[in-house]
Amino acid sequence: MIVIIIAGGSGTRLWPLSTPDYPKHLLRVNGDDRSLLQNTYDRARQVADAVYVVSEASHIEHVKKQLPELPPDAFIVEPARRGTANCIALALAYVGKRHNADEPIAAIHADHYVRDTAGFQHSFKIAADTTAREKRLVLVGVEPDYPATGFGYIQKGALLGQDAFVFNVHSFKEKPDAATAQSYVQSGNYLWNCGYFVASLNTFKREMDAAAPALHDVYEKLVQAGEDEIGQLYVSLKSEAIDYALIEKVEDLLVVPASFDWMDVGTFADLYKAAPHDGQGNYHSGRTELEQVTNSFVQNVEEKPVVVIGFDNIVVVNTPAGILVAPKDLSSKAGDISKRL
Repeated sequence: MIVIIIAGGSGTRLWPLSTPDYPKHLLRVNGDDRSLLQNTYDRARQVADAVYVVSEASHIEHVKKQLPELPPDAFIVEPARRGTANCIALALAYVGKRHNADEPIAAIHADHYVRDTAGFQHSFKIAADTTAREKRLVLVGVEPDYPATGFGYIQKGALLGQDAFVFNVHSFKEKPDAATAQSYVQSGNYLWNCGYFVASLNTFKREMDAAAPALHDVYEKLVQAGEDEIGQLYVSLKSEAIDYALIEKVEDLLVVPASFDWMDVGTFADLYKAAPHDGQGNYHSGRTELEQVTNSFVQNVEEKPVVVIGFDNIVVVNTPAGILVAPKDLSSKAGDISKRL
């Protein structure tokens, strides 16, 4: 199997830890010695014969520095951010020139937090074996453990067969309201759509041709373009997400329920959940002093001390890019505010 790691992102949601030229997949979380990107690579190499990383030009050098194990031709550079649909088309055009068109290709994201590497390996092996046998595009969806309103959902259909834990996809659901999300979780028939999918190049091309001819045209142009032409072609493209451009238009999708833990670290509340806590329920790192503080996330990456006194359930982050102070449950607003800045 070939794995393509999508290492994009605008660096806004975890501002000021992340910035446009240093997005969150480059960050270390949970006191880990390796970044989200590096841990994603560690998982990928457990299931893949070849690993490629596609990343935007503004931070490609940071990506290369974090993955010295990879040869130079394993990095695919996006000239600009043009959405995951064009990103995947660019990666497929690149990989297709170097590998057998029937070999399974998995697309995964660099900024997801996963601890269970063995479960990850198991799920993607099932997906790879299934797409090789069925010649269909296979998703990997995550069993929801709470009624999330910030994720899309995959509704499971009938089992593909009694001997394999693989389902037909019945439908996709957009980000639901709280009551609808609760009903999804209670039913047991829905999975979070985390953007993982597996198929061979030939299967991708067939599905693009049938369901997304405009994206297929982009793919063909990228295949035929010379290196000096790709940049100009790519920046002229309209930004579009792969879910809307292709995945949700395919009629005979399959889905494998993930047998591993998963977190999209999209807010500081998520980051807090992934981090180790002290006896007061706090995560704090860097030069910090906390007094009568509980259930909070405090991080300081500068030399000057950060002192927090008498708070519960807050986020305090100090970096050269700025200072964030917020209640934990409102910390998601940092992304929108960073765009204003």
